[in-house]
Amino acid sequence: EISLLTCQPRQNVYSLYGHTAIRIQNHCSDAGMGADIAVNYGMFSFRKPYFVLRFVFGLTDYEIGIETFDEFRPEYERVGCGVLQQELNLNRDEKLALLQAIDENYRPENRVYRYNFFYDNCTTRARDIIIRCIKGTVKYPSDDKKSSFREMIHGYNSDHPWARFGNDLLLGVKADLATNQEQQQFLPKNLSDDFANAVIVDSDGTVRRLVTSTTWALQPGTQTVKSEFPLSPTSCATILSVLILSVCVADWKQKRISVWFDTLLLAADGLAGIILFAMLFSQHPTVSLNLQIFLLNPLNIVFLYPTIRDMRKSKANKWLTIWLICICLFFAGTILQHYADGMLIVASSLLVRTLLIKKITNAQTSAR
Repeated sequence: EISLLTCQPRQNVYSLYGHTAIRIQNHCSDAGMGADIAVNYGMFSFRKPYFVLRFVFGLTDYEIGIETFDEFRPEYERVGCGVLQQELNLNRDEKLALLQAIDENYRPENRVYRYNFFYDNCTTRARDIIIRCIKGTVKYPSDDKKSSFREMIHGYNSDHPWARFGNDLLLGVKADLATNQEQQQFLPKNLSDDFANAVIVDSDGTVRRLVTSTTWALQPGTQTVKSEFPLSPTSCATILSVLILSVCVADWKQKRISVWFDTLLLAADGLAGIILFAMLFSQHPTVSLNLQIFLLNPLNIVFLYPTIRDMRKSKANKWLTIWLICICLFFAGTILQHYADGMLIVASSLLVRTLLIKKITNAQTSAR
């Protein structure tokens, strides 16, 4: 028996979206090799140097792993994570072809692959090797859902606001584009649902269901949600905005500019912008065009010194005018891109702050 295993999401950031594996059960009494194994395309090691940095830049290497189901099962059992099993309706030749393909894939020179969360992950790898070994054509029921990648992962990280914030901060415009049914199968649950309703059309026109039976290989238990930072991204953005507006009120009353505060503000903004700028060099295709870079702008670091110098001398500064335009472009970008929680709140306060600086600077220039 060959089955698709769909593991429920767990609480770790890297497993919030579930997992997929292939189970092979050999019921022959003279089976010479493992009689019950799990084939897993999600093997990786945190011990590899610069793991997080490599992951962000799309340079993470995953590999296929094979273990007995008794070794595979406890990882999910101890955290109350259910594992759904869908037995595949494959004929003898297709099963043999799949076993040979997995054997070839497991060779040391073929095991490692360049992981991509949306386009080439443990789920799409399992799907592709199964589909390639089926002699007929696999057809899914028509699906009119036009969900974007961002909308789909929002359905899984809503209880993890900081994971959601990190995703939304790095994902750009391309993550908000509509996806097709095949692209949506990067999520284990989506692939499982599609397999459940799929049929195989053989060359002679006969039709058979792709899945013959569905059972729980491991019954779902109770998962404990890990506590996170007590303040949400929106709460932190609100606190920062209140601070910015409070300084604005104080400066307006005293008709001056708190240059030290703007030094910290522009430096912090520019440093955050460098992160988004670095994403231009990532191999993840959905992070390259990110309109949030208008707000978290790396040029604030470049123009920090001349801007602060002019502010100290109460002189007009061209970068502040450009910076004001960039903030307006950030707001306009909401037409194309969904921003991380709290970003619009911060942008509003920065807009007010920049307008105030220009107004006070113009007033001081006119007074001279």
